[in-house]
Amino acid sequence: MSDSPALTIRSIASVGVEVPMNFALGTSRGRITKAPLLLIDVTTAEGITGRAYLWSYFPRAMVAIASILQEIEERTNGERVDPAVLWPKLAERFALIGVQGVVRMAMAGFDIACWDALSTAAGVPLVKFLGGEPRHVLAYNSCGLGLMPTDALADEAETLLANGFRAIKLRLGYPTLDEDLAAVHAVKKRIPESVALMVDYNQALGSDEALKRGRALDRESIAWLEEPMRHDDYAGAAMLKSELAVPIQIGENFSLPSGMQTALDANCCDLVMPDLERIGGITGWRAAAKLAATRGIKMSSHLYPETSAHLLAAVTPTAHYLEYVDWADKIVQEPLKIVDGHAVVPDRPGTGVVWDKAAVERYRV
Repeated sequence: MSDSPALTIRSIASVGVEVPMNFALGTSRGRITKAPLLLIDVTTAEGITGRAYLWSYFPRAMVAIASILQEIEERTNGERVDPAVLWPKLAERFALIGVQGVVRMAMAGFDIACWDALSTAAGVPLVKFLGGEPRHVLAYNSCGLGLMPTDALADEAETLLANGFRAIKLRLGYPTLDEDLAAVHAVKKRIPESVALMVDYNQALGSDEALKRGRALDRESIAWLEEPMRHDDYAGAAMLKSELAVPIQIGENFSLPSGMQTALDANCCDLVMPDLERIGGITGWRAAAKLAATRGIKMSSHLYPETSAHLLAAVTPTAHYLEYVDWADKIVQEPLKIVDGHAVVPDRPGTGVVWDKAAVERYRV
């Protein structure tokens, strides 16, 4: 890793936006048409600004996260930008309330922005700052393909193959197995056999139903079966792993690297996909990537493609897929590029994320 420039925290600012999605996301948990994103700026005394955003699930959560960021600002003002020192300092401050939920979200957003500031000050992309090189990262298109009529699913699946994607993700969790299979068949008939199809239940099923539907999906050449049950039902997931041929994918709900270790100790999955926020920002991701390498398990990302592409390229020995969503494209100056189904890690300083100020004002809430 490159030597860290000497930067001092001066202020933390945040603004919430709701960005219209190009593809509605209909899941077993509801339908989403706008992306609520909290944009974070960490400004230093040296004039460098580090940026990050948080997928906030619903707009009012942004108010709570912003409040915790104010507390972080008070606790870190005048401190050196050193994520390895700042994370445990803040964890100690929030120990009694717990580093979970909106507290963890605020800490992770702050952490990502700090790493962005450091690599920006060094004049190199984050991937280089962390010891890697900019390269193309295998991606799957996770935009859309929610719960909808089969004709619309087939049309949307074909659209998502633009830019050379060779892998896409389909949401399942219809009221019946027959409806799930109809959705799978509709998509598979429209896409080439060479395209990988992942399916995600968003925790919709109980263990018996998950086993029943999983056995049916075993016959469908599915790339992975993601979160069929409650995310922390590791005993149930371990049962599915032992009974099914389709690989079991979990991880977006791992809370910090310790949560990932608990899951791996339970031998409950074939693949992991930590979420950059929930795993504890870039600091947490680095620890999770080492854990995945030690266990020899393939590791993909969940959301946050702009930063996750750097991390998969730089510090993830068992890197598998980047989950691509375009939700931030409308509010950044240069969106992440996809070429031949791969994310192109930018050669710009930091993560490459710079806000489009006019767009931010347009979508501000």
